[in-house]
Amino acid sequence: MRRLVVGISGASGAIYGIRLMQFLRERPEFEVHLVMTRSGGVSLRLENPDWELSRVRELAHKVHREDDISASIASGSFAVEAMVVAPCSMRSLGAIAHGLSDNLLTRAADVMLKERRKLILLTREMPLHAVHIKNMLAVTEMGGIIMPPMPGFYHQPASVMDLVDFVVGKVLDTLAIPHSLVPPWTGPPGA
Repeated sequence: MRRLVVGISGASGAIYGIRLMQFLRERPEFEVHLVMTRSGGVSLRLENPDWELSRVRELAHKVHREDDISASIASGSFAVEAMVVAPCSMRSLGAIAHGLSDNLLTRAADVMLKERRKLILLTREMPLHAVHIKNMLAVTEMGGIIMPPMPGFYHQPASVMDLVDFVVGKVLDTLAIPHSLVPPWTGPPGA
């Protein structure tokens, strides 16, 4: 069983976390743990009226409360392969960059860094100021992977979900999880 943690924090783009969990839930080899901040729930409801919070929670095998710092994912002794925070607010990024484990999402991310496990943050804000960039650098220097959800267009997207799948596909590529969400670039047509 491959355990992954998905965090959803209070930034625009909860659909990335939802789509990632949809993909993983269809594969029996994965056990998905979800931790969503209060702000993450607010953003999710505002942007995704078709997704009730209960329906999002059903995509995870285990849902952890933001304030439950005694949860399994708060400990390095609980074997977790990777954590993806999708989306990652600048507030969560700042807390992670400075080791402020003030809720379960930031504590679980801190565990990933201290245990040298994969931590991917889909940081969502623009434009960026110097503190945002410094926090991204700090997480990168600790071994985290900063992956702003910037879709490519070379695959000729026809819908918003094609753009979402592009970003989720990049996350899966980084986790070395095979997928067919987006075909790999093989060069220009006819080349």
